[in-house]
Amino acid sequence: MTNVAIDQATKEESRTIVYAKLIRRLIPFLLLCYVVAYLDRVNVGFAKLQMLNDLKFSETIYGLGAGIFFVGYVIFEIPSNLILVRVGPRLWIARIMITWGIISALTMYVTSPATFYILRFLLGAAEAGFIPAILYYLTIWFPSSHRGKASALFLAGIPLSGMIGGPLSGYIMSAMDGLWGHAGWQWMFLLEAIPAVILGIVCLLFLNNTIDEARWLSAAEKEQIKSDVAREAKDKPLHSMRDGWTNGRVWLLSFTYFFFTMGLYGLSFWLPSIIKATGVKDPLDVGLLTAIPYAGALIAMYLIGRSSDHFQERRWHLALPAVVGAAGLVLSVLYAQNTTLALAALTVAAAGVLTCIPQFYTLPPAILSGPAAAMGLALANSVGSVAGFISPYLLGWIKDFTGSTNIGVIVLAGALIVGAALVFANPSRVVNR
Repeated sequence: MTNVAIDQATKEESRTIVYAKLIRRLIPFLLLCYVVAYLDRVNVGFAKLQMLNDLKFSETIYGLGAGIFFVGYVIFEIPSNLILVRVGPRLWIARIMITWGIISALTMYVTSPATFYILRFLLGAAEAGFIPAILYYLTIWFPSSHRGKASALFLAGIPLSGMIGGPLSGYIMSAMDGLWGHAGWQWMFLLEAIPAVILGIVCLLFLNNTIDEARWLSAAEKEQIKSDVAREAKDKPLHSMRDGWTNGRVWLLSFTYFFFTMGLYGLSFWLPSIIKATGVKDPLDVGLLTAIPYAGALIAMYLIGRSSDHFQERRWHLALPAVVGAAGLVLSVLYAQNTTLALAALTVAAAGVLTCIPQFYTLPPAILSGPAAAMGLALANSVGSVAGFISPYLLGWIKDFTGSTNIGVIVLAGALIVGAALVFANPSRVVNR
C-alpha cells in the first residue's frame, strides 16, 4: 500500500471516529426528546379506548380532534422555523418542548368536543417546528454521507415511542383508572407530559448551537466536521431561505411526503383501535400488542438506514418500504378477524411505513443547505402534516359510516403506493448523495 493510500485510510478512520463521537453525544438525547414528542402527539389513540365512552364522543369527533393537531402544526410550522434560524436551535427546541408538555397535560381536563379540539389545536401549534428543527440541527453537524444513519437513529423515536408508550399507556389506564377521582386516560395525559417539560429545561444546558461552541470536541475534530459540511454545501444548488420556499423540487418532495404521512398517521392514531377490533379488550393487552409492530419497524429502520448510507442510494430505499407497508396494510384488512395474523400484517405495515420517514428526510438535504434547509424541511413537514389531519379524520368518518376501518386502511395503502411512484420523479443524480 502506498503512502498516499495509507494517509487516506488514516483520514477515513479519523473521520469515522469523529462522527461516531457525534452520534454518541447528540443522538441519544435527541432520540429521547422525539420519543416523548411523538408519544404526546399520538397517545390520544390510547386515550380513545376509554375517553370516547366517558365523554360520549363519536368516532368522527375523535378523528377530527386527533387530526386538528395538524391544523395548528401547519399554521405555525414555517413561522417556527423562521424564529429558529434567528434565535438558534437550543433555545427554540427547549421552548417547543416546555410549551407542548404543559398543553398535553391540560388535555386531561377535556370535557367536551370544543375543549378537545382547542387543546389539540394548541398542542399542534406548540409542537410546530420540532422535527424540522432537529433535522436542521443535524445538518449543522453531519454531512450527507453520515446523515442518513443519524436521521434514522433520531427518527427511531417513532417506533420506540410505540414500543414504550403502548405498554406504558395501557398500564396507566388500567392501573390508575379511578384513582383520586380521575379516569385512567386523564392520568395518562398528565404523567406522559411531565418528561417533555423536564427535557425542555435540559435542552438549554445540553445542546450547542454551533460546532465552535462544543467544548466536548477538540479543535481538530471541529475543523474536520466544519470542513466536511462546508465542502458538501458547495455542491448543493439551493442555499437561501427563498430557495427553500419557492423551488419546484422542494414542493415535489413535499407532496411526496404527504402520501407517506397519510400512512404514518393513519397507522399511529388507529393502531390501538385496529388491534382492539380483532378481539383484544383490555387496554394493557392492547398496549403490549402495539409494541410488536413498532419493534419490527425499529429493526427495519436501522437496517434500511445503514444500507441507504452504504450504497448512497436513496430512491429505492424509500419506495420499496412504502410498497411493503401498503401490502402489510392490505393484509391486515384481509385477516382483520384473526389477532395473530392481523398483528403479523400490521408489523409488516409498520416496518414499511415508518421506514419511509427517515429515508424521506435524506432527500431534502441533498439539494438544500443553510437557511434553505430550515425552510425546505419546514415546508415538507407542513405539507405532510396536512395528511396528519386528513388520515385520522377520514378513518373516523369511515368507521362511523361503515362500522369498520377496513376501507380507510385500504385508502392509506393506496396513498403509500402513490408516494412510492412520486419518489422516482426525483432524478437519482440529484438525491443519491
